[in-house]
Amino acid sequence: MDRWWAGIDWSWDMQDFVVINQDGTPVVHLRVRETPAGVREILDALRGLNTTSHRYSRRQVPVAIEDGNRLIAAELRRHRQPLIVIPPAVTARYRGRHSAAVSKSDRTDAALLADIIRLNPGRRQTVPETSDHAQAVAVLARAQNHSAHTARISMVRLRAHLGLYHPAAASAWTGMPGGLRRAEARAVLALAPTPALAAALPKRTLYDTLAAAGRIRLIDQEAARLRDLFAAPQIRQRPGTETAMGERTRLHLAELNTACRQAEHLAAETDAAFATHPHYTVYRSFPACGQLVAARLFAEIGDDPDRFTTAKGLRAYAGTAPITWASGSSRSVTHRSVCNRTLRRTAHHWAFGALNLSPGCRALYDARRERGDGYAAALRHVANRLLTGLHHCLLTGQHYDEAAMFRP
Repeated sequence: MDRWWAGIDWSWDMQDFVVINQDGTPVVHLRVRETPAGVREILDALRGLNTTSHRYSRRQVPVAIEDGNRLIAAELRRHRQPLIVIPPAVTARYRGRHSAAVSKSDRTDAALLADIIRLNPGRRQTVPETSDHAQAVAVLARAQNHSAHTARISMVRLRAHLGLYHPAAASAWTGMPGGLRRAEARAVLALAPTPALAAALPKRTLYDTLAAAGRIRLIDQEAARLRDLFAAPQIRQRPGTETAMGERTRLHLAELNTACRQAEHLAAETDAAFATHPHYTVYRSFPACGQLVAARLFAEIGDDPDRFTTAKGLRAYAGTAPITWASGSSRSVTHRSVCNRTLRRTAHHWAFGALNLSPGCRALYDARRERGDGYAAALRHVANRLLTGLHHCLLTGQHYDEAAMFRP
């Protein structure tokens, strides 16, 4: 029976759809819009490839695309069409294999995407069958992660600006969790964006501001500390320049407030959406797997039971499994750089937090450090163990058990 492979080169206006046969020759080319009619054209073209065999189905034709988040990709997945996502970097490497004069067009790129999956059978996996619930959680978790990252960038900009004219405020919350992102820090800066205004703040005003921002412990001591810090002599800019810098501080502070509010709101929305998923209790049973860590792990792993058949595949996808380079008599084992970077960062934070909550994780970390591993390498071993346990628990539906995870 004949076989075909298809590719879609996506663009804002028109999508080029190309089907190639076993010899790599294009047999179908369509230019369609990202509309229901365009999707019907693609599906009709796939159905009409073979009219002689009753065993033929359009679902036997894999479709390659560079961005699996597009609407056309979502609609094809809804019709159960096999979809394979090819990273643009892979397409760029393949572009020069057919001719010395490397050229680019939408039609040739669509044919190239189809040719990549034709030449690499079994090496390119279809998009995992993630449920709509899991996809919704992933969207919220990634949006929250982006907002939190934006808040960190805004805080760095604000701190750098304060260091130019208001060093007391720049260092007032150093060492505290969140730093300038703390609600009390933002409230005090909104009240006194310049050294002159900060030095004139009485202790009672600082006390009321801290209480209104949500602080409930040691408010009197904190108000006294800030009053003494702001009243201490410091180098100052000229009055006009200082006032202008204070206005710029208000701008940076408004950006930081917006990012922090969005991050907090999305964190609550993400946890509420994830709490109704069957995997929620499994993730939360692990040490240091709080609301955000659990949601971010779930967002990148998904709930397709066939996506990672072994724990080794999950570890490789997370970038915690080592990779071996061997050539001739030389052999080296290094960390993996090609991976899901968001999952790798989340696994790193997860492993770090588990050191204080799991005796087994702490013992494994200490053992790896004694063997000569660095900080990051030892944490990767801890993340490997945690991901292995998570993979087992997701397959079996069990919850975390410290004794079973770290046997004597």
